[in-house]
Amino acid sequence: MQVLVTGGAGFIGGHLAEQFAADGHDVVVLDNFEPYYDLGIKEHNVEAARDAAKANGATYKLIDGSITDDDQVDTLVSEADVIYHQAAQAGVRKSVEQPAKVNAYNVDGTVTLLEAARRHDVERVVLASSSSVYGKPEYLPYDEAHPTTPVSPYGVSKLAAEQYARVYSEVYGLPTVGLRYFTVYGPRMRPNMAMTNFVSRCLHGESPVIYGDGTQTRDFTYVADIKRVNAQLLNDDSADGEILNIGSTDTIDIQTLAEVVRDEIDPSLDIEYTDPREGDAEHTHADISKANALLGYEPTVDIREGVSAFIDWYRENKAWYDPLVRGS
Repeated sequence: MQVLVTGGAGFIGGHLAEQFAADGHDVVVLDNFEPYYDLGIKEHNVEAARDAAKANGATYKLIDGSITDDDQVDTLVSEADVIYHQAAQAGVRKSVEQPAKVNAYNVDGTVTLLEAARRHDVERVVLASSSSVYGKPEYLPYDEAHPTTPVSPYGVSKLAAEQYARVYSEVYGLPTVGLRYFTVYGPRMRPNMAMTNFVSRCLHGESPVIYGDGTQTRDFTYVADIKRVNAQLLNDDSADGEILNIGSTDTIDIQTLAEVVRDEIDPSLDIEYTDPREGDAEHTHADISKANALLGYEPTVDIREGVSAFIDWYRENKAWYDPLVRGS
């Protein structure tokens, strides 16, 4: 089977490309290498997927291009069996600064892809959405029926993208699945996330810095659980036309997360606080009962296990991953 992964040099896309290649599928990655963070991390994502393909008799092809390029997207989609649409301009704060750019990638780019998928009758499009679509909670945990009132242009763009995918399923019969991810973390994650900042600072003997008072809560999801549910959707049509929360079973406040990281690395460090960041949601917590009912989805890694595993991985890969080491 040939799998097209848009944004396949990024964090989640890179892990998906690696997983599909390891399973023996031919993988094509489309990524424009937007320098939102150090591109060396993307290069390691590419290397990991390419190595998996070589080891398992699969092919891996990398295309440096944009999801907004109609002709290029059409050509790649025409050769694909299943599409995993991970490409997006990420970052809540970036979206506050550049809303038009975020819309161009996340909304216009998604429509470009869906149109090509409809023309070429692909088997399925699995689209990465986000818990950012919910905005301020009216109740927790969020179920898929919760009102969607995003508080950032990024959240608005992901909501529009997932709704376009749903409509293409209903109106045109294109099999689509929208997955609302809840704060995915793990090896090779973006270095500008709270967890990576905490780990990096602590490993360098510096206090972790919390934006706000630390009472914000997050539902952190380990990337291995994300890979598993996406791999299942390669051949499983049980969720076609649906939008599903993909999260974990427990939440943690940012204060406690900082303490967990600090205590494992250097308990002597204090915790520092600074102003909250504009556009960040106060709380996220996923109700995953729908994903469980349709796909049997169950997260397997709790936050403390995941943090410990990530710290171990970070130490082993510090030379190329740590921003302070790379900048020295």
